Amino acid sequence: MMDSRLRAAALWPVAALSLAACDGADGGRSAFAADSPASDAPVAAVLAPEAPEQVPAEVRSAAQGVDDSRRTAIVLASERVAPAVVTINTVRTQRVRPSSMWESFFLPPNAARRVSGLGSGFVIDGSRGLIVTNDHVVQGADRLLATFPDGRAYEATVVGTDPVTDVAVIRVDADEELPEAPLGTSESLYIGEWVVAIGNPFGYLLSNSEPTVTAGVVSAVGRHIVPTSEDQGFYLGMIQTDASINPGNSGGPLVNALGQVIGVNSSIFSRSGGSEGLGFAIPIDRALHVAGDLIDHGEVRRAWLGVDVEPAEADDWGRTRGVLVSQVAGGSPASAAGLVAGRRILAVDGRRLSAPLDWEDVILDLRPGDAVAVDVEGRDAPVRIQAGDLPSLSAERVVVLDQMEMITVTPQIRAERQLASEDGALVVTASDAVSSQIGLRAGDVLVQINNVRVRSADDAARFFQQLPPGRVRLGVERSGGYVFLDFVWRRG
Repeated sequence: MMDSRLRAAALWPVAALSLAACDGADGGRSAFAADSPASDAPVAAVLAPEAPEQVPAEVRSAAQGVDDSRRTAIVLASERVAPAVVTINTVRTQRVRPSSMWESFFLPPNAARRVSGLGSGFVIDGSRGLIVTNDHVVQGADRLLATFPDGRAYEATVVGTDPVTDVAVIRVDADEELPEAPLGTSESLYIGEWVVAIGNPFGYLLSNSEPTVTAGVVSAVGRHIVPTSEDQGFYLGMIQTDASINPGNSGGPLVNALGQVIGVNSSIFSRSGGSEGLGFAIPIDRALHVAGDLIDHGEVRRAWLGVDVEPAEADDWGRTRGVLVSQVAGGSPASAAGLVAGRRILAVDGRRLSAPLDWEDVILDLRPGDAVAVDVEGRDAPVRIQAGDLPSLSAERVVVLDQMEMITVTPQIRAERQLASEDGALVVTASDAVSSQIGLRAGDVLVQINNVRVRSADDAARFFQQLPPGRVRLGVERSGGYVFLDFVWRRG
């Protein structure tokens, strides 16, 4: 390294040259040239960095130690994961609604516009080009583009999404194997351990595709987030971190100090719209279970116990212990295990419960065939319940109008879907054409056609087959209430 006195001497003529030029006096320049022959050398040469061999050995040795100390666990973890992190650009078609009576005169019917979006993701299978991200990043997108840190970009397709857990899987077709993010576990995390969030916040404002890294700690685990009026749903069992998470980070990895992905960045609490140190990530174990189902089955295989719970009575301080069983569905796994309404559940597989969301968090990770040990107040031994398939999945499906599938409402399905109707035909799938023509959509329960009661899916199929042309009124249970749908039926 250049001695400080030598560096000052080298920089002084440049300063003198600058001052002289500002003066605009020729004599100053001539006097400077006479006093300092080196002034004819280019400024860039004077300011050129030293070659390594010019630096004294003892300085080089000390600098090496400093350089080694800079390569912390955070740096190494970032280097290990960043190559597998992608920027996800989306394009959606959004219907344009007139904001005033004046605009309604000029907007054409069904006017639409293209809206762009941004998120992040990371590769979990490089040979098949599979990438995990958030459901809300890709939901409703017409086109997806995944861009890697080295600038490579690929059109992507959606493999599957799960709005309940906010997890999605997309696929790119690459000519070579893609870098994979090392995967860890979200079990046994330490409160206070270092983590880094990697993603592409505000990526549309940046000119390169390299991901951004922010550092923080695990602030808490098992957090339940209750939606506000602007949010879509609940987030259960989340990892809380103070690593900065901003718009565009959604879907990117949360990484521990070993360079392993332990979560999928998903949401923030913010009054300003920016990071305020309250970021949340989906535990990687849950995300991988969901991703595996989406890849292998195209949907999530959720388990059913047949139990509804409600909050237990709070003490004088507002604290609760356990949850109360409000209902047990007949013929359900819980009923077969001997669980009855009115009992208090204290824990499941050793995890203490204090609110119904704790119960829902446990159920969310179960798959058909899994067994759980339920600690019930007053019983010496846990109640062992083996989870089964959702009744709506195992029920016989009836095809109606060639473009709609229905199942018969049973007590088990009624309990699973929390329906008010004791019977009827539940719409499982419906094509866009049928939905636009008669108004039925997935999740509706058809209970009446004109003045005729519909008690099963077979009833619905038969009634539609025999329906004469003319005006038709359907009675439907939808989202906990009842609505009537009117349409004109034309056969053929």
